[in-house]
Amino acid sequence: MKATDPQGRRWVIQCKRRKDGWSGSAVGAPDLYVLNGTGRQVHNGDVLVMLTNGRFSQPAVEFASSQHLHLVDRHLLAQWASGSRPLWELLRAVPPPRKQSSLS
Repeated sequence: MKATDPQGRRWVIQCKRRKDGWSGSAVGAPDLYVLNGTGRQVHNGDVLVMLTNGRFSQPAVEFASSQHLHLVDRHLLAQWASGSRPLWELLRAVPPPRKQSSLS
């Protein structure tokens, strides 16, 4: 999925559904390699996100950190789905806006 937020940042979000949720298999680093390889170069993304209803493996977490990819696991997904805050406020180190917000 591709989207642009109110600040002009281009988001590239890939979703991985796990049949057994948190207790199922973890999303691994190979899934993140694909996102990393196409998210910026092909889709011109500023913010690359892997979202799952499950969890991430430790190698996936380490790779995401090294490449500035954002991970949304089952717990963060639930927090976002509660509607209390937009996703860009829930993630750490989201890049600055591309354009000045007309909301400020």
